[in-house]
Amino acid sequence: MSVIEIKGVSKFYGSEMALDRVSLSVDKGEVVGLLGPNGAGKSTLMKLLTSYLPPDAGSMMVKGKDVQKDPLQTRQSMGYLPENNPLYRDMYVREYLDFVYGMYFPQKKATERVSEIVHLTGLTEVKNKKIRQLSKGYRQRVGIAQALIHDPDILILDEPTTGLDPNQLVGIRNLISSLGKTKTILLSTHIMQEVEAVCSRVVILNKGKIIADKDRQELTEAMHTQNEFKLELKEHVEMSLLQAIPSVKSVELLSGNVWLLVTEEGSDVRERIFQYLVSKELNILSFSRAEQNLEQIFRKLTATTT
Repeated sequence: MSVIEIKGVSKFYGSEMALDRVSLSVDKGEVVGLLGPNGAGKSTLMKLLTSYLPPDAGSMMVKGKDVQKDPLQTRQSMGYLPENNPLYRDMYVREYLDFVYGMYFPQKKATERVSEIVHLTGLTEVKNKKIRQLSKGYRQRVGIAQALIHDPDILILDEPTTGLDPNQLVGIRNLISSLGKTKTILLSTHIMQEVEAVCSRVVILNKGKIIADKDRQELTEAMHTQNEFKLELKEHVEMSLLQAIPSVKSVELLSGNVWLLVTEEGSDVRERIFQYLVSKELNILSFSRAEQNLEQIFRKLTATTT
């Protein structure tokens, strides 16, 4: 069941097109990574979805409600962490979360819920500190805590780990992974490792258009290069020796005695390559298809749209 339905959405800033007829559907329980370079349209899409900005064309539905017609209802279903994470820095952590809770539920006491969120987001040690005294990592946790305070079904997280050190990165990623067990999450990032660490699905934006939308594993398999092989030899050899292999189009030295062989497409030439190497009495340490990570896939996909 789709909890987010975006159809043909476009957005202009003056004459500059930020989004070009974007359509996207997110099902309940998915953790979707919205991946793209700076300026791809990720933040704009999130601002439209959370009704901070109106679209110039298209429609957006959240849990069956129109974002433009029912902005208050749709916002109640979502928790939003903007990229710049605006916080009242002179407030204490717990005081701030009490304040945010009161905006959603003015007639209720926040004590129990705030205590629960403080524990969930790992803020127990700093709950009595002023926000301006916190590290960037803890401030990001406070931002996620305010997004969670009203117990939304959907989390919209815009670049949640930007500027964090390696230890803070691990902490925030673990928190997001944990939240993904009970929430639908749309996470924007330009960091490939982020998607690989926490997301089950990848949506790649480039220049305002969706250029790929697949399960993370599916995307890797779909873009798996059938004609690139990684070869590691025990000894050093001249490049010309490998270039002479039948059906090999090009050869690249990756490191040490590790080579990348690019072959002709359309047939499986592994046996032919192996027999050639054996005939030259070369000691083969490993020979396998070259694997691609999300960064390589992203570069390949975006290169076709520039």
